[in-house]
Amino acid sequence: MTSIDAEGALRVESAEEMRELGRALGARLQPGDVICLRGELGAGKTTLTQGIAAGQGVSGTVASPTFTLVHEHPGEVPLFHLDAYRLESSEELWDLGFEEYLRAGGSIVVEWCDRVADALPDERLTLLLQHAGDARLVSLLPHGERARALAAALRQEWEGRRRP
Repeated sequence: MTSIDAEGALRVESAEEMRELGRALGARLQPGDVICLRGELGAGKTTLTQGIAAGQGVSGTVASPTFTLVHEHPGEVPLFHLDAYRLESSEELWDLGFEEYLRAGGSIVVEWCDRVADALPDERLTLLLQHAGDARLVSLLPHGERARALAAALRQEWEGRRRP
């Protein structure tokens, strides 16, 4: 059952719902949008990214880029999926060409964004994924006007899916 908890976090009951949330977000992304994902192992970051990719019309497999660090997914709006888990510093993110990705005309998803927080652009939408038993709570933390608009639209759509 989709819902919003008392703290304002979106409650996601299954992996398929996490993908649905991602699809709703991905359908709204524009070139230059940066989505940052925080959460423990198994919280659903890659599952959410799979939905984001689907919402952007990206075909093919979307898997965690833990070992390759970056996956580029072509599409009408390309998706650049970065995983900062193995990075030691924000400087390593710049060494991966992060600046080029920011200018490449695609959207960017950064998993484990807290590891490179000082390199992230001021305009971004951070999603904090937390375990809640078998479910997940997803808090939307917008930074900037565009991110606030994305968060509001996503929250409104998610609330519209509520079931009795």
